[in-house]
Amino acid sequence: MSASHDPVAGTGSIVEYLAALESSRKFGPQVVCHRVFPATAQRLAAADPALSPATLELLRTRGIDRLYTHQAEAIGHLLAGNHVVVATPTASGKSMIFNLPVLDGIGAGSGDHALYLYPLKALAQDQLRVVEDLAGQLRVGPADSGGEIAAIYDGDSSSYQRRRIRDHLPPILMTNPDMLHLSILPYHGNWSTLFKGLRYVVIDEIHTYRGVFGSHMAWVIRRLKRIAENYGAAPRFVLLSATIGNAGAFARQLIDAEVEAVSVSGAPQAEKHFLFLNPWDNAATIASQLLEAALKRGLRTIVYTKSRRMTELIHLWTAPRLGPLQGKLSSYRAGFLPEERREIEQRLNCGSLLGVVSTSALELGIDIGDLDLCILVGYPGSIMASWQRGGRVGRQQRTSAIIMIAQEDALDQHFMRQPEDFFSRAPESAVVNPLNESILHRHLHCAAAELPLAAAEPLLQNPDVTAAVDALVRSATLLQDADGRFWHASRKYPQRHVNLRGGGLQLALINCDSGEIFGEVDSGRALKECHPGAVYIHRATSWLVEDLDLVAREVTCRRQTPPYYTRPISGKETEILQVLDQKTAFGCRVSFGRLKVTEKVTGYQRLNNATRRVIATMPLDLPEQIIETEGLWLEIAEDLQRRLETRQLHFMGAIHALEHAMISLFPLLVLCDRNDIGGISCPRHPQTPWAAVFIYDGHDGGIGLAAEAYRNIDELLTQTERTIRLCSCDNGCPSCVHSPKCGSGNRPIDKGACRALLEMILAGNQLQASVKSLAAPEARAGDEPVAAENVGAVGRSSGERLGIGALPRHYGVFDLETIRSAAEVGGWNRCERMGISVAVVWDSVLGECVTYLEHEIDGLVEHLFALDLVVGFNSRRFDYRVLNGYSPRDFSRLPTLDLLEEVSNHLGYRLSLDRLAEHTLGEKKSADGLQALKWYREGRIDLIAQYCRKDVEITRDLLHFALEKGYLLFQNKAAKTVRLPLALEKIIGAESAKGDQGQISG
Repeated sequence: MSASHDPVAGTGSIVEYLAALESSRKFGPQVVCHRVFPATAQRLAAADPALSPATLELLRTRGIDRLYTHQAEAIGHLLAGNHVVVATPTASGKSMIFNLPVLDGIGAGSGDHALYLYPLKALAQDQLRVVEDLAGQLRVGPADSGGEIAAIYDGDSSSYQRRRIRDHLPPILMTNPDMLHLSILPYHGNWSTLFKGLRYVVIDEIHTYRGVFGSHMAWVIRRLKRIAENYGAAPRFVLLSATIGNAGAFARQLIDAEVEAVSVSGAPQAEKHFLFLNPWDNAATIASQLLEAALKRGLRTIVYTKSRRMTELIHLWTAPRLGPLQGKLSSYRAGFLPEERREIEQRLNCGSLLGVVSTSALELGIDIGDLDLCILVGYPGSIMASWQRGGRVGRQQRTSAIIMIAQEDALDQHFMRQPEDFFSRAPESAVVNPLNESILHRHLHCAAAELPLAAAEPLLQNPDVTAAVDALVRSATLLQDADGRFWHASRKYPQRHVNLRGGGLQLALINCDSGEIFGEVDSGRALKECHPGAVYIHRATSWLVEDLDLVAREVTCRRQTPPYYTRPISGKETEILQVLDQKTAFGCRVSFGRLKVTEKVTGYQRLNNATRRVIATMPLDLPEQIIETEGLWLEIAEDLQRRLETRQLHFMGAIHALEHAMISLFPLLVLCDRNDIGGISCPRHPQTPWAAVFIYDGHDGGIGLAAEAYRNIDELLTQTERTIRLCSCDNGCPSCVHSPKCGSGNRPIDKGACRALLEMILAGNQLQASVKSLAAPEARAGDEPVAAENVGAVGRSSGERLGIGALPRHYGVFDLETIRSAAEVGGWNRCERMGISVAVVWDSVLGECVTYLEHEIDGLVEHLFALDLVVGFNSRRFDYRVLNGYSPRDFSRLPTLDLLEEVSNHLGYRLSLDRLAEHTLGEKKSADGLQALKWYREGRIDLIAQYCRKDVEITRDLLHFALEKGYLLFQNKAAKTVRLPLALEKIIGAESAKGDQGQISG
């Protein structure tokens, strides 16, 4: 529909546009709510904060006689030496809160430095302009940094620029968490000037640091604090956010310190209109029509969508209808190349773009100029995000409007039916989980690589952290020094293997005709959106995916416009790893714990663009995705299933619908996107007595979302029943029980059965006698135990024989020397040709060594097979293969403890016997293999026997040391003597048992 034929089209102000919209016969009846928020007056501080006269004079020259109340309050906290978090609406002057104290300190010549952290590069570019403007008026700029007050150090900086910034460090360094993590903390010695003078750390847009990204960020900050303390600095943290429900508590979790919270804004606000529109047509179609009309009226407009695909479609549909204005509209989303995003941001800021269609990528405070209208295509998923996106319009005290167009989504329709619920809701609480096991382990490794972890440091006083350190020691990720006071990293730069954003590897999108890279996509998304045969849209252009190469990190595409779009089909399985808590909700047993979820994309559907009907289903063979996460599960007792089936209601359709509906309402309880949540409904799960509905965090390790929902499960069930009951559809729809992300295409789904099930649950009618109190899920035959309860510091279980007592009565330590070298026989793969000059066995019963020469090898073999355990160093891969040249016996049947094999399994690389002996026992080998070969040629068998006997005694002593202490010592690449933990008792037990079985069967 052309906007010229609609009453919304025309010219004028935003108020006239809204009047035309509501008076339109087409659009007016679709407006279900229009709320006007009147302008509010400013509230000024009673007195100036304790800043220098020069800084206060700067404010006067800018026409600021008094700061807003929230600005003065926050600055007062900072000047008093406290950390502060400010959570006030967009455009409330938050940048003044940190820039004024920072520049004030720099102007005083104190040598202070400040670190500004932004989640997006574009935000740093904006703030650089602000700081340079303020500093120019204050005439602040030290000579040793070339007069620069600030510099941006990010991935777009050239190597020359990065080196110049390090060599001539300006007072303010602007960067992002990724660069801090990868390029500054690991090389802190190059940044000693920064850390010695670090007085302020500014962290902007902290509401973006939730979930996986936030959990990583919490650890980056902890690592930053450790390094600053190492250089004698104790910086004050300034945290800034859009309005969130738990600003103080969230900030405390993020920086692990007490924080003063400022959340009441004193800034004025212009009149703002908020409209809810429940469309008769598709939401994206309506958004395109409203956008067209707004642009033709000259209204600067931003449209927010919930998916990359919809962003591109709205741009694709709208641009051709704009005539000469076509070039003034653009799409914007993640996946664009950096230069594309910078160009769009600049065009918005200077006004050459009139409209933009964006995902959440433009939600943050990037300066994109003054906008009049914000169109939300679907509820953004949280109250906070709704106001944050709406806050992008109406700056400079201009009247503005937000129009939220509902989609067929349960939450959207919930608010369309109950708009007061939207406006009465406080912003959600942000969730972060620094103790996420996967994230905790990775960052402890990074922290130890930056500075060895010390037993006495505050970080290690947390029992969860010390438990993680113990686990990392057992896996040889951390290496404890000889006296046990410090832990060192096993790798030099583990930071390179930690992705803060949690998005997986980035794959390049390649035009197969030209070879040009036109975008990028993360590996997890690629399996669902960029599989072979998928239709992918980028900047209003359709591409057909020809090949997905995860190894080469490439997606090759051909530009095509097929008459269909694609939707993936996937299947999932879940395994309960550990039950952490259980309770009852309305008579249902609800559990919370650790889950293993396996998902596999098995195919995809082609759907007609016009009718949206499935026209073909195609199979795919793609790799599985496996995560270990946290989740809750609701058990549906057998009695409820029987009662539903007696009424001839579809039980699987009921629990499948319940899963979808609960996930769709999840964001009512906790700040998240529904894509952060996964679910599985099982009519019979092997680890639960009855059917179960699982809901879990869709990120490895869990991020605290399911934990929050578990705490509020009663409210979630109540809201789910209400949403399904109030939905006017007959058989289920996207407003209640259908999910656009369902891997099985929303089959089977039975809304009526789900409603009946929920009514039974809320009535508390489950048979209480059926609810058994289980401490752990029922295990399947052959399963490993769900949780290992009695595990000691080095992995020893309480039932094992410990220390030297773990050894059998009759064991031997064995080594041999050869006649020929590997080079002489044609390589190490021909060990059986190398011959034996001398072999030595230390026998535990005899208490002494027995020496065998080449003509006595039969006696050696019999001796070895008479032992309950043979201990060696590289015996499996070398000694036994040499023996194969003399005997047909199967040496793989020997009960064997190969110390080199255990060292290699633990560390991931091999250590020499000499290296272990030197640092563990203070001894060195008497010779080496080359010397032994030389002695053989000289006929000095006595010297070879003496050398071999010494090696056997060293191996024996290392074995005894490891059993008594639980570790061996070696020197790592950083020349630190560290511990190599070895829990040998379990291996000894298993091998000895193998020897017993061999004797019985023989």
